[in-house]
Amino acid sequence: MKPEKAVTIYDIASHLNISAATVSRGLQDHPAISRETKKRILAAAKKLGYRTNTFAKSLRTRKTNTIGVIVHRLNSYFISTVLAGMESTANKEGYNLIISQSLERFEKEQQAVLTMYNKQVDGLLISLAADTPSIEHLEPFFSRKIPVVFFDRAPGVNLHTSILVDNFRAAYKATTHLLEQGCKKLMHLAGNTTSNLYAERLAGFKQALKDHHIRFSDKLLFESDLSEDAGLAAADYILSLKDRPDGVFVANDNSAVHCMLRLQQAGMKIPEDIAFVGFNNDPITRVISPNLSSINYPGLTLGVTAIQTMLNHINGLATLENTSSIVLRDELIIRASSLRNKNL
Repeated sequence: MKPEKAVTIYDIASHLNISAATVSRGLQDHPAISRETKKRILAAAKKLGYRTNTFAKSLRTRKTNTIGVIVHRLNSYFISTVLAGMESTANKEGYNLIISQSLERFEKEQQAVLTMYNKQVDGLLISLAADTPSIEHLEPFFSRKIPVVFFDRAPGVNLHTSILVDNFRAAYKATTHLLEQGCKKLMHLAGNTTSNLYAERLAGFKQALKDHHIRFSDKLLFESDLSEDAGLAAADYILSLKDRPDGVFVANDNSAVHCMLRLQQAGMKIPEDIAFVGFNNDPITRVISPNLSSINYPGLTLGVTAIQTMLNHINGLATLENTSSIVLRDELIIRASSLRNKNL
């Protein structure tokens, strides 16, 4: 059985008894074609089963109307809200997203970058894997002047456009809150500090301790992948200490919640025995009892801002030479997990 022949603009033209040139302009929303004619053309295209030849169009325009997005992991509430903001904004502007995840592995990130390049995306949005040592693998994009915008996690050098929160300031704020609640011995559950994001949160934690004349102790730093299991392991570590911390700042909410649960199972009271502040303000913060205090990181706003910034580059409204770091506002949401001083 022969495959069915693809419908062309000539078939639509014949069906409507108009020229193929008119059909072509109508499908491209040309201003010279009346609204009524455009409606007829679109209706006929739908009825006949016409499909736009995006490959041919991309050859003419040198644009694919696709934007590549590489994230470190897809299985988090924060990333899902970022992607929701990206997709809704991109779709409104006629762009589609190609999404890939590195699973926190540099090798996989390299492969994803190459795939995006070969698919000829018009721009690349990327949140770096925790173990990414440099951005040399992005050189094909840089050399061909294809826009690259970093979000959430960016390289240390400020030579490219990035959409971020001030992780140092947010961590400083969270740690200061615990100290103001009367905590004297603070612990930090950190992510992989080879990543700038987690290194900055650790630096903010340390600076808050220093400013309150409290010495930082390596014994009260627990570095992990911030998974559920990592939260449980951190709790076991806390329980093994003779001199336990009375407050914990955790670099994400998921790990914080599972650490809290394990400590509660062991008989510790939160926040009376040990207070907690997390990071991201995931929905899980309002499910755990007591509710978890957390830094609100606006994922939806980040996604929208990242796409808008990318489109400015693609459409020539911003040059690749004029780079900037766009720092979004964060907010400490105080809940019962950290409220030891009821007068504050």
